[in-house]
Amino acid sequence: MTIREAAKALRARRISSLELTRESLASIARLNPALNAFITVTEDLALAQAARADEELAAGSDRGPLHGIPIAYKDLFLTRGIRTTCGSKLYENYMPEADAAVVERLAEAGAVTMGKLNMHELAYGITSSNPHFGPVRNPANPEHIPGGSSGGSGAAVAAGMVFAAMGSDTGGSIRIPASFCGTAGLKPTYGLVSRHGTFPLGYSLDHMGPLTRSVHDLALVMSAIAGYDRRDPASANVAAQDFTPPEDVSIRGMRIGVPENFYFDGIDGEVEAAVRAALSRAEAMGAEVRPVHVPDVAGLNAAAITILLAEAAAVLEPFRERRADFGADVLALLDQGRLIAATDYVQAQRLRGRLAREFARIWNAVDCLIMPTTPLAAPRIGVETVRLGGRDENVRMATTRLVRGLNALGWPALSIPCGRTTAGLPIGLQIAGAAHHDAVVLRVGAALESW
Repeated sequence: MTIREAAKALRARRISSLELTRESLASIARLNPALNAFITVTEDLALAQAARADEELAAGSDRGPLHGIPIAYKDLFLTRGIRTTCGSKLYENYMPEADAAVVERLAEAGAVTMGKLNMHELAYGITSSNPHFGPVRNPANPEHIPGGSSGGSGAAVAAGMVFAAMGSDTGGSIRIPASFCGTAGLKPTYGLVSRHGTFPLGYSLDHMGPLTRSVHDLALVMSAIAGYDRRDPASANVAAQDFTPPEDVSIRGMRIGVPENFYFDGIDGEVEAAVRAALSRAEAMGAEVRPVHVPDVAGLNAAAITILLAEAAAVLEPFRERRADFGADVLALLDQGRLIAATDYVQAQRLRGRLAREFARIWNAVDCLIMPTTPLAAPRIGVETVRLGGRDENVRMATTRLVRGLNALGWPALSIPCGRTTAGLPIGLQIAGAAHHDAVVLRVGAALESW
């Protein structure tokens, strides 16, 4: 059942929010011991919120389509009075006194909070094999990673524990779990969703966004959480937009760009076949598919890596003496970040700006870009290298290769399922658009999803 379907059932009195919430709690109790998607389950709060939602809906007070819908939060969104760990020993007993902006907005929309989701430590990695709270496992195959850093979010949605989960994306951390777990996941335009009340990782790269069971559901969540917030210095003060794709969504006449360089290099054959098949479907739906030469993505990725290394090290500088409280992989990245010279950081930001101007010219020729989300399906837990394009590649570098640059550009980017491998693992397709064209990206995703 999707959010849209559940919302209709609630209003038709075919089901109650309490029933939805109890079903969600039962799924968590049954599946979480194996998948480890939740760090904290807020059963009493959820049941109280669900009962209130039923009372409000019965009295004719309707807060919108999320009213009474069970959701959960990656454990870097502050939740008042609920432990918020950021997947770290540094914050294992932290009890915030206020909610994050996104939590505030979803509470106003009437959503039911089921709890806080496991993640890669401090949001700094792609496996979600957390050394403090245990590894999150992929619902498609528990021996494989769910992606990260929003691994618990992807696993919880894919397994049917919740209808939606909030994640964060600094170098692909929403889209990678969406790709590996087989959900829809959106990294919105930079600044479109407030970061206030979330643990930062990369000041100029962090994006907050949802993972759901369908593209239409992403749009419903975006309508609740998007908007200007003066408490976030990066918040974009732009006119509100309608994210909801039309019921009879069409992409006829749309210009879809397919990168002829970089994005299809060194990828798994099953991934490429699935994405090419989706492009054929887009053509069959009346879209014009055009080859596009993209600027220096490798250079953009290198700049983004330098920026993140430096910014993450700055964020966590107050804890530099607590080395024993970090996992080995995160500690190694922080040590690298402390070696980045100020001149290298400045030059990386300058390169980012120049390449952003070059990339922006793409929108003169196309309305969106389509490419793979990740070059491979989910690797097994513990695997550190994969073979792609005839060469061995570090799993982290391979997994972020096709997503990281879009954080540096700040463009909206959506991952949707587009098939499975012969081993039954999900394959993700990525749709990117110009800044603040989130609705366009969602429209294309909804059309392809409906085929």
